[in-house]
Amino acid sequence: MQFLDAAEHTGTHPWAALDLAEIPDATVRLHWTDAPYRWHVNDGDEAFVVLDGAVDMHYKHGGEVMVERLTPGRICIAEAGDEHVAHPVGAARILVVEQRGSV
Repeated sequence: MQFLDAAEHTGTHPWAALDLAEIPDATVRLHWTDAPYRWHVNDGDEAFVVLDGAVDMHYKHGGEVMVERLTPGRICIAEAGDEHVAHPVGAARILVVEQRGSV
């Protein structure tokens, strides 16, 4: 798993991009939720950006469950095979970019 702060991204020139993940045949979804999802593993990479609210991202690292608090502008990149589950803190809106057909 990778966690980034969008506000920290700068470039050497205007429109400098940071490639986060390559996702063939991707979907881009705006989710609203006030309840946890379920533990799952995506078939491909997933970019998860909290736009409003806060989300505790639970993930497994070396067999141990870790938690990272995501707030607006904080980005989570879940790579294929990363087991994770999102727990919103109240209501949240989340932008998710993932491979079409992922769970």
